[in-house]
Amino acid sequence: MRYSRMFIPTIKEIPADAETASHKLMIRAGLIRKVSSGTYTYLPLGWRSLLKVIGIVREEMNKAGAQEILAPSMQPKELWDRTGRSTDYGPTMFCLEDRHGRMNVLGPTAEEVFTSMVAGEIKSYKQLPINLYQISPKFRDEFRPRFGAIRSREFIMKDAYSFDCDAAGLDKSYKSMYDAYCNVFKRCGLEYVIVEAESGEMGGSGSHQFTIPCESGEDTIVYTEDGSYAANLERAAVDPLPKDTAKGEIPPMEEVHTPNVGTIDAVCEFLKTKPTEMIKTLIYKTHPLKETVKNIVEYKAIHKDGVGRYRESLRPKFYAVLVRGDHEINDEKLRIIAGESLEFADEDDIQMITDANVGFAGPVELRTRMNIPFIIDHAVAAMAVGVTGANKTDYHIKNVVPGRDFPIEGNNITVTDIRHAREGDTYNGKKLLFKKGIEVGQVFKLGTKYSEKLGAKFLDEEGAENPCIMGCYGIGINRIVASAIELGNDDNGIIWPISISPFEVIVTSVNQDDDNVAKAAEDIYQQLIEDGVDVLLDDRVLRGGVKFKDADLIGIPVRVTVGKRSVAEGNVEIKLRCESESQKVPIEKAANEVIKLVESLKEQLKT
Repeated sequence: MRYSRMFIPTIKEIPADAETASHKLMIRAGLIRKVSSGTYTYLPLGWRSLLKVIGIVREEMNKAGAQEILAPSMQPKELWDRTGRSTDYGPTMFCLEDRHGRMNVLGPTAEEVFTSMVAGEIKSYKQLPINLYQISPKFRDEFRPRFGAIRSREFIMKDAYSFDCDAAGLDKSYKSMYDAYCNVFKRCGLEYVIVEAESGEMGGSGSHQFTIPCESGEDTIVYTEDGSYAANLERAAVDPLPKDTAKGEIPPMEEVHTPNVGTIDAVCEFLKTKPTEMIKTLIYKTHPLKETVKNIVEYKAIHKDGVGRYRESLRPKFYAVLVRGDHEINDEKLRIIAGESLEFADEDDIQMITDANVGFAGPVELRTRMNIPFIIDHAVAAMAVGVTGANKTDYHIKNVVPGRDFPIEGNNITVTDIRHAREGDTYNGKKLLFKKGIEVGQVFKLGTKYSEKLGAKFLDEEGAENPCIMGCYGIGINRIVASAIELGNDDNGIIWPISISPFEVIVTSVNQDDDNVAKAAEDIYQQLIEDGVDVLLDDRVLRGGVKFKDADLIGIPVRVTVGKRSVAEGNVEIKLRCESESQKVPIEKAANEVIKLVESLKEQLKT
């Protein structure tokens, strides 16, 4: 391609609303332009880079035995209602009503549409295993789109879904995709780490996340220094803290008047205590099902007692969740322990359960009065003594001893790890460290969550009907591009890995108005094209300084500089974008030297 004919609108100014290096540089280098909050047009350079990522992903998926299809982005909301995920996603999901009054969604992912399609086609174990994938736009109405391509409302994702007969088959499919992901990110030139992750809204029994360590990342990677353990913050386990020992005899509980003091910080200031000495009691409840005609029909088919018993099932279940005052509850850990998603109880619920306003809940006598399940963090059970709410508005209790003044064992009492890891915590006795990262891919073992609800079943060798065992595998195409820029940049612009750079080589004709220079540049350009090199010829009639700045900004890995002085000497200069020094090469050898450099850079990505 010739620069003079390409649309590459580079700009000098740093965009005011861009926060990260990738966001700033993708705009400055003419890769993207903002259309509205969280939506972007990808210009020629940006699209070329995306296509190279897509090509790598497609090659590795095909090599692993997956088959490409294309599913619609607009999907019937009914499918999402059947799995319950229309509620799980909530306002994050784009919904629209067609002219016939039917509700549709713009898919944030594609489990429902893939599974329902397979449900209509797969009948026998002889048709399994199968792995289907697509590369297509996805849509999420992010509350706060940020960082350009890293968190946008519309993005390109590769999502694959495997269907197996049994758990052993799923393990094999999962490992195949896991290995393919390693190949993808290596070929894209990304330094990545693999961490244990939570499945979240996807559901399932196991998951791994592929993350790019980066200060601008929104995810937190928790790991041990020796590399024996790594997880994202939602998954990271911590060792129980050692049991505290009291200094002397602990006096009986004492109720203290704490008027208008409901937060941890306010209580600590009022009572001259510390957050580490506080016991937070938070009341959670389950999500009651939405009462629809369809659900009533389904329920009556199972329970002959009918609608009355169905409505009883709509009542939420409450939990008292206890953590130390300086700790934060990990919602994913809590969901796993409870076996279902929980939400904070509202003020009326809390008043009913604790007989007090919000901020004054406590575990003392709470089970006697309400008999609700307790989920207690290890750190609370390890406390020698603490301060907690009195279940009485404007009152707290001092000298509360776990195990003496409220139970920490027995029926409906679980003592476990339910908090976020933090500095100073350990896992298996090893200190936990923390760093930021960008998630670029994740693999999930879904099990039968979707196949059971959407009817993706098969007959086994004995003729028995079984649900397919599923896996799900996603890669953020846009995020790979943004992550590569986050990792590869300097004050002058982008430093691309050669495999996903918009072009591999740029030939910069410094004195394009000089016939000898123009001819030398053209000859090298044509030789590189003939040898299959992806090359851009900067044939603009501009000053050399402007061309060099643009070349550095857009970050093409290899630059060949053709100027009047060097051509007079029979040479050109070859320079790598990642290095400061250039080398002089005879004009007739330039193309061959460039080809060697390109091959060397590609080879480095394989090691």
